[in-house]
Amino acid sequence: MKIVGVETFLVPPRWLFLKITTDSGVAGWGEPVVEGRAHTVAAAVDELSDLLIGADPARIEDLWQTMTRGNFYRGGPVLSSAVSGVDQALWDIKGKVLGVPVHELLGGPVRDRVRMYGWIGGDEPAEIAERAAQRIEAGYTAVKMNVGGRMRTLESMREVGAAVARVAAAREVLGPDRDVAIDFHGRVSPALARVLCRELEPLFPMFVEEPVVPELSGELARICASTTIPIATGERLYSRWDFQGVLSSGIAIAQPDLSHAGGISECRRIAAQAETHGVALAPHCPLGPIALASCLQVDLASPNALIQETSLGIHYNVGGDTLDHIVDKSVFALHDGHVERLTAPGLGIEIDEAAVRAAAEHGHRWRTPTWRHADGSHAEW
Repeated sequence: MKIVGVETFLVPPRWLFLKITTDSGVAGWGEPVVEGRAHTVAAAVDELSDLLIGADPARIEDLWQTMTRGNFYRGGPVLSSAVSGVDQALWDIKGKVLGVPVHELLGGPVRDRVRMYGWIGGDEPAEIAERAAQRIEAGYTAVKMNVGGRMRTLESMREVGAAVARVAAAREVLGPDRDVAIDFHGRVSPALARVLCRELEPLFPMFVEEPVVPELSGELARICASTTIPIATGERLYSRWDFQGVLSSGIAIAQPDLSHAGGISECRRIAAQAETHGVALAPHCPLGPIALASCLQVDLASPNALIQETSLGIHYNVGGDTLDHIVDKSVFALHDGHVERLTAPGLGIEIDEAAVRAAAEHGHRWRTPTWRHADGSHAEW
């Protein structure tokens, strides 16, 4: 069996899908994208196609090594994301050829279902409370929310209080039996992260995500030591080597992104690496259905998997949503806050190719918003 086709699709709202076709007629799907740089990643996939066309898709590890190490200049988000999507598609092909879901090829399932969490947005406590109630009604037992918008290096008592009030509004609706996670989104300085964590501790967050930008990962040990809130990070780390120092800093949860950190192959290794540090796995996934299915395959085979993010209904999804491009939408249905084990071959989903091609006719040029502080200086988004 040989690879004969590599095709990418720009799919709204901000995704990039990949189809790899073989001479046997079996095709695999992947989701290689850097949000805001989809066209750039598509170009990287096109370059990788020179290695892929004519290759045996069953040699996943050999192809992974060649794609990641076969050039003098390596790594970074664009190349790693391109490799991620290819890797997902290769695993999809292998599972389909063998007639088993990918997690069976990773050692078999260690659980029968995966707990999920959904996003809630909103700037005011009343709005957040309403969104949290909607997520409960949809079947979630856990939600995630941003701590706030633009954050200065040090914030006033009023702004810190407003952030706490927003989380308190969600906690009141969720009660003691459900969970709220808080995304700092790298918007916060190390000093402010410690202040916010201290003030948020009484609300018992499930975790605080990405308290600082990855460039400041050296500060994570001090942040972790200063709070009882579990710290999570990893969406902007692209390999097991990127995670190496972070895992020993005291974080509680590793969040590799299956569309950024080398796909199923590398994220399964990161999960095992995290396990040696007593760190849980919660893959980052504010993306489409292929990325989500890939995450679930790793979750099902990883003993330390804790919970899975889904982008269904997230505020970014304007013009398209997670279920729009799959045939059987029930595979992601929630049962008591969980998705049941995927059992179909490959990634466990069937892509509606006609819907993908129709969406790609419109494409997108989604870009990361540019934020500025009141004084005109750049603010982290």
